[in-house]
Amino acid sequence: MVGRPWTYLPAEPAAIAVDRSRYERIANEIDGRTLTHRQIVPIRSGYAWPVRAGQVCRVVAVEGPQVVDFNAWNLHNPRERFWAARTRQLESSHLTDFNRLWSVLPYLRPMLTITRETVQYGVDDDGGRCHDLLGSRCDPYVTKLLMGETFDFNCHSNLTRAVLPWHLNESDVHDVLNIFQVTGLDEDDRYFMKASPAKKGDYFEFLAEIDLLCAVSTCPGGDLSVPLWGPGAGDPLSTCKPIGIEVYNLPEALLAGWRSPSPSDYDGFFGLRQPTWGNDD
Repeated sequence: MVGRPWTYLPAEPAAIAVDRSRYERIANEIDGRTLTHRQIVPIRSGYAWPVRAGQVCRVVAVEGPQVVDFNAWNLHNPRERFWAARTRQLESSHLTDFNRLWSVLPYLRPMLTITRETVQYGVDDDGGRCHDLLGSRCDPYVTKLLMGETFDFNCHSNLTRAVLPWHLNESDVHDVLNIFQVTGLDEDDRYFMKASPAKKGDYFEFLAEIDLLCAVSTCPGGDLSVPLWGPGAGDPLSTCKPIGIEVYNLPEALLAGWRSPSPSDYDGFFGLRQPTWGNDD
């Protein structure tokens, strides 16, 4: 192939541009924030909570490294949910400051924007990066397949239990953002995972672009320093830690000129003609 491979780039940069100066101000000017919600999520469990448009949310490593599986939906319409595959294409396979999570069709809009993540891992010698969109959540089905065992505290299970009070169920749980998780592809193009580099007090913070229902699982693999599957698998219980959730209101001045993005304005006809009464054509 001659030249640079092509990727998902807009004809006009403004189509997906991020006003970095705005999100930097939101990340840096914290004195005027008001804490509205705080929750400690125990090990090997799930939790779901709302974040309103214009609020900031932090996922905090309150006791040290712990992988967190994250899902998000439109609070008022759970058919609109985070789309991991398109986010990988529009943003990156691993996320950091100013990246966004995009929603599924037919909406295709930013659901949240990362204002600050304090790990700032970069790229290691094996090509590993942090805050992963390459992989999915662990689930009881793959545990049964790979290990022949029944285990009810996988991330899929934890997320399912977490969203039940919000009138959602297993079918609403979707591919995740793995916060604080380092992953990559090896020389055989196989997915690998490494121990989380997060330290006590590290956080992953975002601005809700629309009203969100968020859910997390504190991964049963803990910091992933112990393999869950395969010949070297062990019990990683001792590496599991709780996670903190914090939600803040922002001063109005920080949100001046900001508004929630609208869904895609594509007409949704897919090239089909709509019948019209009395039209013989």
